[in-house]
Amino acid sequence: MAKSPSYVCAACGHVTSKWSGRCEACGEWNTIQEDAGLAASGPAKKTLGAQRGAAMQLTDLSAQEVPPPRAQSGIAELDRVLGGGLVPASATLVGGDPGIGKSTLLLQAAASFARAGLKVVYVSGEEASAQVRMRAQRLGLADASVRLAAETNLRDILTTLEAEKPDLAIIDSVQTMWADNVDSAPGSVSQVRAAAHELTNFAKRRGTSVILVGHVTKEGQIAGPRVVEHMVDTVLYFEGERGHQFRILRAVKNRFGPADEIGVFEMTGGGLSEVGNPSALFLSERGEPAPGSAVFAGIEGTRPVLVEFQALVAPTPHSQPRRTVVGWDGGRLAMILAVLEARCGIPFAGLDVYLNVAGGMKVSEPAADLAVAAALLSAREDVALPAETVVFGEISLSGALRPVAQTEARLREAAKLGFTAAIAPAGGKPADAGGMNLRLVPDLVTVVGEHFGAG
Repeated sequence: MAKSPSYVCAACGHVTSKWSGRCEACGEWNTIQEDAGLAASGPAKKTLGAQRGAAMQLTDLSAQEVPPPRAQSGIAELDRVLGGGLVPASATLVGGDPGIGKSTLLLQAAASFARAGLKVVYVSGEEASAQVRMRAQRLGLADASVRLAAETNLRDILTTLEAEKPDLAIIDSVQTMWADNVDSAPGSVSQVRAAAHELTNFAKRRGTSVILVGHVTKEGQIAGPRVVEHMVDTVLYFEGERGHQFRILRAVKNRFGPADEIGVFEMTGGGLSEVGNPSALFLSERGEPAPGSAVFAGIEGTRPVLVEFQALVAPTPHSQPRRTVVGWDGGRLAMILAVLEARCGIPFAGLDVYLNVAGGMKVSEPAADLAVAAALLSAREDVALPAETVVFGEISLSGALRPVAQTEARLREAAKLGFTAAIAPAGGKPADAGGMNLRLVPDLVTVVGEHFGAG
């Protein structure tokens, strides 16, 4: 009797017997895909609880655990994002847009780990071995003792890794892997799930660190079932704009270190080079003070980073004004515009609004609210903020400013780059302002009145 088709949600892994536009489990739209590798199974004849298994060894919370050893790559920005280095038996998933530099980064990392004494195997499912060797020669990495193979058959890859027993295995990419025991095409939900499961199990069983490369969808999420991100220990996103040379490696999940940590790289003709002071790099092209510009003192993970928000406000010829945002949340921009109009009496109706984070950086911190409002007001009123001033603070719907965390670290980073003044919420007075002229304001109305002559 032929198996009836099954369908699985790519976002949450929920299995159903029929297709629908919306997943009943997680509510996501257009994520249901046919999965021929899943058989429609009936009720089990005997539950697992009725079968006797091995007893577990239980411990209490006071048990002392030795911190996991870490291998340093020598690439400081990569080690920072990994939480201090590579942990043995860990599984890491790296995602990013096509052509952003994922393979280049991992080839450089493979060479660095190999030079540090680790046995490294690099398996490419997208390129031939000759193509990878050409890239290595171009990057000056041909002398590194990295073992290379081009293969997509998961069974052959696991057999080779069992025999070689490497310290680190890099799989580029998990969407190209093909498990011969799964009846579906490579790249399908079941194939990606099976490949990630087998490779993660191998990492835990043999003590080998495994790094998986993952493709991303047009929304910027890693393609395939979301359960893959739950399987692995660390999820990294490699971000950047094609028109900029800057690249951001961001940790969104890390069981061995802080999440939301970032590493900053610069794409050059010789590959990716580290950026030790990203604030200076993001502000390097900033010229004389201009209307619509505000410098935000932010925190990414444990690192303070200064970036420039740029705004442009212009009359619109259309009945519906445009709201265009690059590097920030468009929904939060709409909220800031509504607060400015409702609480400060400054309308933006009939005006196109464009907002950009300079340098290709993506900011998600609520502390950027005040910098965005300052940039918008500066562009609308055609009044430039002082060049030596940084701005940060979260705006509530009432127009009040909420204090933000790590104020002292933000001010120290600003002072290090030559800034002498800061505008911040009144409730977040630091013990040490770093010698800066700190202006504490209680609400957005005060900022409008003091700096833009209104309110």
